[in-house]
Amino acid sequence: MLRVLFVGDVYGQPGRRVLSAHLPTLRPQFDFVIVNGENAAGGFGLHREAAEAILRAGADCITLGNHAWHHKDVYALMLDEERYPIVRPLNSSDPGTPGVGWRTFTLKGERLTVVNLLGRVFMEPVANPFLTLDDLLGRPDLGNVFVDFHAEATSEKAALAWHVDGRVAAVIGTHTHVPTADTRILPGGTAFQTDVGFTGPVNSIIGAAPEGPIQKFLTERPHRFTVAGGPAELNGVIVQIEGNRALSVERYRYAEEA
Repeated sequence: MLRVLFVGDVYGQPGRRVLSAHLPTLRPQFDFVIVNGENAAGGFGLHREAAEAILRAGADCITLGNHAWHHKDVYALMLDEERYPIVRPLNSSDPGTPGVGWRTFTLKGERLTVVNLLGRVFMEPVANPFLTLDDLLGRPDLGNVFVDFHAEATSEKAALAWHVDGRVAAVIGTHTHVPTADTRILPGGTAFQTDVGFTGPVNSIIGAAPEGPIQKFLTERPHRFTVAGGPAELNGVIVQIEGNRALSVERYRYAEEA
């Protein structure tokens, strides 16, 4: 049996701070820790400083999302596969995209494959995530499969989970930064939650200081977003896995004191 912690989108310096302070205290409870680093660098993408902070905190694997390419140095990180166990979206349309969209790790004599996918509804065009995952699941050597589905639409996330129910251990959604209350195991044994939530500033609009988003809505013009300050929270999902099935799944939240 594998006990896996998945930590939602790390947002900027506040997210890195709470992760660095709290994850080391949790780490001994888990066999494997996956952290989504999609917004770890100033709210957009991942750079070397953010990647190293996430790994020092105790992550075994970093997943990404639609801001994967925001910082140029992420290309070099993806080429250094030994030092930086990063999984970028598998269904990027360009076949020459650097990095890998899935990785298989061996621990406790078992295999755990981490997959990162992008949704298409209300997002940029990418290859079909359903068909892309179907193709991957045709491989015989994946072991236990954990999917980070980085998508906007709740219906698309649920549809993917039901589509692969019984073929993967978990489908956990990221991207919208707000944790959902639908944590469950589907009939075939796949753990599912529409969105894990994020790891970042509590007093914010999905990570940004409120002034920028408010002005954008008021004026209908672009406004600069900045990372909010103040106390931060960490949101995650804990999944116990055996035989590519979830035995249990539960939400986890920790918040810094104000």
